Amino acid sequence: MALLLEHEFKVLPADKQIETEPFLEAVTHLPPFFDCLGAPIVYAPVKADLSGNIKKIRAVYESNPAKFKTLQNILEVEKEMYGSAWPKTGATLALMWLKRGLKFIQVLLQSISDGERDEANPNHIRVNAMKAYEIALKKYHGWMLQKLFTGSVYALPYKSDLLKALEKGKEVNEEESLEKIHQFLAKATPILDAIYDMYIQMNAELNYKA
Repeated sequence: MALLLEHEFKVLPADKQIETEPFLEAVTHLPPFFDCLGAPIVYAPVKADLSGNIKKIRAVYESNPAKFKTLQNILEVEKEMYGSAWPKTGATLALMWLKRGLKFIQVLLQSISDGERDEANPNHIRVNAMKAYEIALKKYHGWMLQKLFTGSVYALPYKSDLLKALEKGKEVNEEESLEKIHQFLAKATPILDAIYDMYIQMNAELNYKA
């Protein structure tokens, strides 16, 4: 997919230390993914949130690239810097929400790649989107946001239209598109899993509702 593979994630190193600059380069091109889902009243805020959190992390990184060389460095330095206010502030909080938006993208694409579908409507992506929402975002949303997202699945594009949008409007062969999704997921998933593990290990995960 042109949109997904424009800037790929680097392979996760053995020590699972994720370099900040390459990570930011990879994720900076992902917010337009939400343009491909239609329903702007729902997904435009998610896109804006994703973009905003990327900017916050980049601002911290660029303030001292050596100190914040890895994402782990960011959490460690900010934990000491902010004391009892951590992890509810800074790039730590921005990355926490960013990883949730990325998780939504990852689960949605993985579900499509795995062939999960409504057999009565095989070209719909409602099943895939609802799975992604349940896993990545639902428990962090209040009742109104949950209702909004649940209703939005009826405005989602067909799978064929989504794949075309991810190729930036070019006609696509589904098999080739799914292979590109697999290629994206092969690198993105280990990175995202490592970030989630880092938050758990450092007790940085927050469960309040937006």
